[in-house]
Amino acid sequence: MKLLLDENLSPKLVPRLRELYGDIVHVREVGLRQADDRSIWDWAKVRGYAVITSDADFVAMSHRLGFPPKVIHIEQCDFPFRIIEDLLRWSAIRITDFEKDDTEGVLSLGVPPSGGPR
Repeated sequence: MKLLLDENLSPKLVPRLRELYGDIVHVREVGLRQADDRSIWDWAKVRGYAVITSDADFVAMSHRLGFPPKVIHIEQCDFPFRIIEDLLRWSAIRITDFEKDDTEGVLSLGVPPSGGPR
């Protein structure tokens, strides 16, 4: 599985999640620092990466353009780095299944008030 973290997520997540997801990179690592959404979209599409983002614009692009790339959208992402890391860990099976699903282009993840995944 190949995952690209958008600019709005911390690059510190990459080394912390690499053992779980393997091929995970941040936009800054691949020369896309402060790039527009379409450039990130095109880079991910050409290279076979799914985009992990909290930016709803990627969801809209997926609905408009189709996929690939697939989009993993972290909804209402106003929680701390550690919660985002936990969410991505808790959701590993969902993310892996989503990556294999040829019928879905967007996976929405969120954290309910209880602090666990939904």
